[in-house]
Amino acid sequence: MTRHITRALLGTGAVLITGALTLTGCGSGFADDGGETGGGGGGGGLTSSDDALTMLIGSSGDAETAAVQQALDDWSADSGTEVSLQVASDLGQELSQGFAAGEPADLFYLSTDQIAGFAANGSLQAYGDELGNKDDFYPSLVENFTIDDTFYCAPKDFSTLALVINTQMWTEAGLTDADLPKTWDDLAAVAKKLTTADHVGLAFGAEYQRVGTFMAQAGGGLVRDGEAIADDEANVEALEYVKSHLADGTFAFAKDVGAGWGGEALGKGAAAMVIEGNWITGAMSNDYSSIDYTVAELPEGPGGKGTLQFTNCWGMAADSPNQQAALDLIEYLTSSDSQLAFSKAFGPMPSIKSAADAWTSDNPDLAAFLAGADYAQFPPNQDGASDVIADFNAQLESLKTGDPATILGSVQSNLEAIVG
Repeated sequence: MTRHITRALLGTGAVLITGALTLTGCGSGFADDGGETGGGGGGGGLTSSDDALTMLIGSSGDAETAAVQQALDDWSADSGTEVSLQVASDLGQELSQGFAAGEPADLFYLSTDQIAGFAANGSLQAYGDELGNKDDFYPSLVENFTIDDTFYCAPKDFSTLALVINTQMWTEAGLTDADLPKTWDDLAAVAKKLTTADHVGLAFGAEYQRVGTFMAQAGGGLVRDGEAIADDEANVEALEYVKSHLADGTFAFAKDVGAGWGGEALGKGAAAMVIEGNWITGAMSNDYSSIDYTVAELPEGPGGKGTLQFTNCWGMAADSPNQQAALDLIEYLTSSDSQLAFSKAFGPMPSIKSAADAWTSDNPDLAAFLAGADYAQFPPNQDGASDVIADFNAQLESLKTGDPATILGSVQSNLEAIVG
């Protein structure tokens, strides 16, 4: 197995996953006669003025903040338009407050669980079709930020989930590169070999944002073609598979091995393998630098390959007086050069296909994460989906003794209330 040399990367995906927020009704009082804005739906031209821009982000740390600030400074020096960067302590709350007060930031990080609510109440300018690099974004990322056939905003970067393996434990179990799991049966076999009195074979969070990989591999998911499919037999099969190996002790939820998340389980030696995203690299480098690890694609299930992806976009306010400058800035920030610089600084993968080869060349040991882009599913982006997923996660905590069909039936009912 190739020895992995860790890099000092910290991706925004960690913020995405731990920061899912319940949307509240923040839509009263927004101008929708719009002048030049087109009422936030993208039907009119973009506003233009001499006004400076403001940007609100949720940062994963100093490295991300510094990288974004440097990019803004470079763009401002060239364009002549100043940009004021604000780092939110609670991004969802501060976005809502800005919209409610009629003073939103011109640009902001926007997650998939927020877009539908803010789009419905007229807070967002839909500028996706105006982007000069529109066709360069991965199609699945564009779909993340498309509501009612309208492409709202440019995906700023993304993360996927892969299998992250403790190299020393793998070798001590007598395993080689030839044993990297390709199927569910393979995964079960290596997890059994890797399980000892001191550590479990495979650990992951007790949440859809990890368990959902098995649902995807079984050929299931939560929503397909606008319809709720949580109770599909493929999902039942996936949860039955996970339950069986939780019961035999070769799989475990991270909390059950004394860890807050998969990265901690791997770093503390409580698990030989974990299912995590590329943000794990920063934690391993900063907190567990003595641990060598390898990243592999997740195995195929009965339905083929499957993983989950997580992303943010560059949201634009419908009330921004200088949307044309904001669009120019977004095109700069989503260029290959900018996204590769962000990746080096804090870890996310570029959202554009043209940067893939350069990113893979720079990060050969992490290539499995980018490979997942070809078959990744994303969490539902309907308004209210975050509440449904939160309830699903609460039920998954008792999966080891629960009934998968009953759990998924409950999720189906909740999804049907918001889908369509």
